[in-house]
Amino acid sequence: MSDNTNPVPEPTPQDDADRVGVSKSYLQISSNQPPKLFYVSNTIDSSEASSKTPIALKLWSSDSGHTEHQLTCTVRVSYTEQKRIALPVSCADSSQAKADPEANASSVSATYATACCGTTSQEKGRCAAEFSGLGASGSSGYLEGYSQQKSGHDIVWLKSLAQDLASDNGNAPEKLSVDLIDQLLISRLELDPSGMSDDLEYLPVLVSLPAGQSVFEYLVGAWKRSNATRTALGKKNIPPMDMQNGFAKIDKVKELIISYAGLIIQEPEMFPQPPRQDLGPPELIKPLLSLSALSTPLFSSPNASPTTLLPTEIEQFLFDLARRADGLAGADAGWRGVIGGLEALVSVKSIAAMITRLDEWIPADATAVTFESVSLMGPLCRLGLFGREWPAISKSYFTEPEKRSREDVDSSFATLRGTLKSLQSSLFKIFDALVRASPASREAVLQYFAHAIRLNGKRAGMQVDPDTVASDSFMLNLQSVLLRFSEPFMDASFSKIDRIDPYFYAHSKRIELGEETRIKATSEEATKWAEQNKPTEAPNFISNIFFLTIAMAHYGYLKTIDTYNNTHKQMDDVRRHLEYLQGDGSWMGSPLQARVEAALKLVKVEEAKIRMQQLAFEAGLMDPELLIRSINFMNFLSVWLIRQADPKKKHPSPMVELPLPKEVPMAFRCLPEYIVEDIVDYLHFAVQTSPDKFELTGKTELLLFILTFLTSTWYIKNPFLKSKINDVLFMSIWGYGRERLGVLGNLLNTHPMALKHLMPALMHFYIEVEQTGASSQFYDKFNARRNIAYVLKIVWNNPAHRTALNEEAKNVDKFVKFVNLMINDVTYLMDESLGELAQIHNIQVEMDDQDAWNRQTPQYRQEREGTLRSLERHASGYTTLGRSTVELLKVFTAETKAPFMMPEIVDRLAAMLDYNLQALVGPRCQDLKVREPEKLKFNPKELLGNILQVFLNLSDQEKFVQAVAGDGRSYTKELFDRAADIALRRGIKTQTEIDALRAFVERVEEAKATLQAEEDLGEVPDEYLDSLMFTVMKDPVMLPSSRAILDRSTIKSHLLSDSKDPFNRAPLTIEEVIPQPELKAQIDTFLKERREKKMQVDTD
Repeated sequence: MSDNTNPVPEPTPQDDADRVGVSKSYLQISSNQPPKLFYVSNTIDSSEASSKTPIALKLWSSDSGHTEHQLTCTVRVSYTEQKRIALPVSCADSSQAKADPEANASSVSATYATACCGTTSQEKGRCAAEFSGLGASGSSGYLEGYSQQKSGHDIVWLKSLAQDLASDNGNAPEKLSVDLIDQLLISRLELDPSGMSDDLEYLPVLVSLPAGQSVFEYLVGAWKRSNATRTALGKKNIPPMDMQNGFAKIDKVKELIISYAGLIIQEPEMFPQPPRQDLGPPELIKPLLSLSALSTPLFSSPNASPTTLLPTEIEQFLFDLARRADGLAGADAGWRGVIGGLEALVSVKSIAAMITRLDEWIPADATAVTFESVSLMGPLCRLGLFGREWPAISKSYFTEPEKRSREDVDSSFATLRGTLKSLQSSLFKIFDALVRASPASREAVLQYFAHAIRLNGKRAGMQVDPDTVASDSFMLNLQSVLLRFSEPFMDASFSKIDRIDPYFYAHSKRIELGEETRIKATSEEATKWAEQNKPTEAPNFISNIFFLTIAMAHYGYLKTIDTYNNTHKQMDDVRRHLEYLQGDGSWMGSPLQARVEAALKLVKVEEAKIRMQQLAFEAGLMDPELLIRSINFMNFLSVWLIRQADPKKKHPSPMVELPLPKEVPMAFRCLPEYIVEDIVDYLHFAVQTSPDKFELTGKTELLLFILTFLTSTWYIKNPFLKSKINDVLFMSIWGYGRERLGVLGNLLNTHPMALKHLMPALMHFYIEVEQTGASSQFYDKFNARRNIAYVLKIVWNNPAHRTALNEEAKNVDKFVKFVNLMINDVTYLMDESLGELAQIHNIQVEMDDQDAWNRQTPQYRQEREGTLRSLERHASGYTTLGRSTVELLKVFTAETKAPFMMPEIVDRLAAMLDYNLQALVGPRCQDLKVREPEKLKFNPKELLGNILQVFLNLSDQEKFVQAVAGDGRSYTKELFDRAADIALRRGIKTQTEIDALRAFVERVEEAKATLQAEEDLGEVPDEYLDSLMFTVMKDPVMLPSSRAILDRSTIKSHLLSDSKDPFNRAPLTIEEVIPQPELKAQIDTFLKERREKKMQVDTD
């Protein structure tokens, strides 16, 4: 490359008038002396420039002392394709008596000059000679330069690079390899034919370069030559392996050429260029126009320049340009030039319109896997960060994740996200330009998105082979583009929401729902609805973008989030296996040590690999801009969805009235279920991982979506979706940063819709989740109710919510059902958690006896350790659920007591409380003593305090006193005395509270004595006994189908949990039971007679 840092000084003695427009040049007379710099001092007529007649050129020079010398050289002019080459014959120094002995024909035999015709008015018809020298004959520079000359200048001597490589290799010869291609190409592109250089032996190389050729033209020629070379190689009879290796090397060269072609289109000044006006995008625009049906084909001559693109070559060149990108990060940033070049091209509307007409825009035979490779935009859209497609990024940025600090990881995130932002911004600009180019190109862009969705329907499956569908990066980038297209119609006032066609799925085949599940319609109903709503006109652009964005999220973005979530499950499995292998360490020092250590090493490698994948996912999925755009879109979608359910179709201005009508509109029912699912899944992800992104916007929309579909659950058929909505609410009150109450905590206590509808919504769902129809409903309900309990805890101190609870309690049947379910949960969860704690205690005691433990076989110890770990996992879950339900019971009994005193509730409540109190402070309470109870979420002091508080809350209710007294299984006065002593000693309750508890126990004792006296009835006829409880009935009723007779309170209690006859499982409601007044009269008479008889005996 020319070095212009020390330009040759202009000699002052010579008048420049006769050298107007003549290029400066110089001639090295001797390689053994300091160079003398010569300037052309005369011009020659072009008519004189003959290849036969020698011409005398007069030059003058100036050495370092500015001593002037005259030199006359005789030259012969020969012609090449683009230049006249003047070869010296002899030279003489006319300023001296004798010519310089080294300034003769032999010493400058390697010297030549280039004669260039003048172009200005002053130079018209005249030529100037430009001299340069290669150096002394026999030097390495001469030999390299001679090789270039001999090749007809098809080979270019890259002297500077050769010297650098020789220096790096200790002057050893450098063997040409593919690894040097990048350096070779850059060195060639950096050569400037019109630049100045003080390297006299390299000037012929610069002079030989084609005059006026742009860098892009050179790259086109190189691309064409590489194609020709590849074709020629394919015709040779060589071994297949050698041919493939050759193809790989040629393809590497082509990729590099294309990369720089893209860069040059975008930034034409990055390398030396001739002084032309058509550099950059115009260089490709002109040949592209030859493909347009609106223009005359250009460059159609078969004799076109080797640096010109023919119409038959343009499509392939453009496709190679788009396909070039190899990755987002690292040393290979060629995609920037490619995408920048394409961005520049589509800024010309005629080019943009033409591009979407190419066959490569949507290749006919593309599959889900190949579409991102063979479509024109695919190779750029598939660039990304995720480990499966781009493992080099994980290795470069996240290797040895366990050793990386948070700052290091954040720095990597910032770098990668900045790169991803640049890519996605450019992709949007390209697609946006295409959309704006013409109606046809707009339609082609919509078809492109729709085709990508259509091909990847399998991505929505539960278990998908990633090798059969498009990559996560491809789908995510398309999602990013669509989100940007959506922004203009997602204003804060929702002013354009009514422009979205609610009948889009009936009016358009753009998105094929096929067998997709609908929100609450059968496939037959959906088909009939579509036929009844046939389109009168095609949906507008806004509707197309809106529904394409929904679908792209479902098949793309959300599935990538699923993949990321699955890595957490994989990590849990790996870490459990690691824990299993480590065991108690007894393998150390044993013959098994080497084997165990090898296994541990493999597991740790897998652990690191998964963590690297997670970090790569987090870099892409949790990019702040992507999160905010996605949250905004999902909230907009939730508002639109509620609007479709709103009978007035006006939401959010004014807000929808809740609960919704029981009749669900068919247009809403026929929407694909994945709309609701994707809203819920994404909000769950965003609230859990990036709650801070809701600080500016989206909280109100999130709240209204939750309230709408928890108060009106009949609008959604899928029970899992309903539970997920409840999960989102739960996640939304997790604290983060300075927000102690999470995303929605404050809004739940202030927003009018929350104050009015939250409590009814939670109670309604608490009841509904009991029967979901799912095989896992028994366990699912505990998680859902734990979430509800946690939400209630957050809002309980708000008087408005307690008032709402009391309003709900007025619906006695509903509230009693709610209370019954709560008691059932506490009974089961406390029994399970305390039982598993006792088992954990036993294993820990066994392990504490080291001598006995060590005598056990390794297999036995390993099995017991595995059992312990399993019990710990289960116990922590049960104790958490049990604790939350007891807390719920505590606050509810403090606020409203009447529902807990219903006959079907009060006895069961008392028995449950007594049983758990006995477990906590009774004779076997030591069995609950475990190591690290906090690890198991077990806080016996807190649990005891909550249970005692329930007793205190209900202690003023006579029915509750009677119920406790009637519990013959667990209640004893001694149990309560012990509980009171522990609570006072441990500071669980105050003295005042303990005094109230003791007073309650005294009343229970009095009631117990009375009950015992009344129940000593002797033998009771079987027909007077309850068929389930075997107690004397007070209000007997007959079940209509099984004809069994039970007490009314018994069957009411049963129906609260199960709506079927307990004897034959036939459906049953309390209204269907048949009163038995005659039997009731008999029982009453029997009881009266027995009491009178007993009183007579006592009197005697």
